[in-house]
Amino acid sequence: MIFMSTIEAIENAIEKLSPRELAKFRRWFQDFDASSWDEQIELDVVSGKLDAVRETALNEYHEGRAREL
Repeated sequence: MIFMSTIEAIENAIEKLSPRELAKFRRWFQDFDASSWDEQIELDVVSGKLDAVRETALNEYHEGRAREL
């Protein structure tokens, strides 16, 4: 019996998309990925995982070692 993983099934399905469907999928995935990233960042902020990074950045700013982007 041949077993196909979910990832392989998704890859196969994507390979069969028309150019128009692939473009639509790309847009959807970009939005999905960005949303997932935003949610993870928010969880990291709430949990305090980014506190050290924030403190470093603020210290560098107050010491004049930061520049405008």
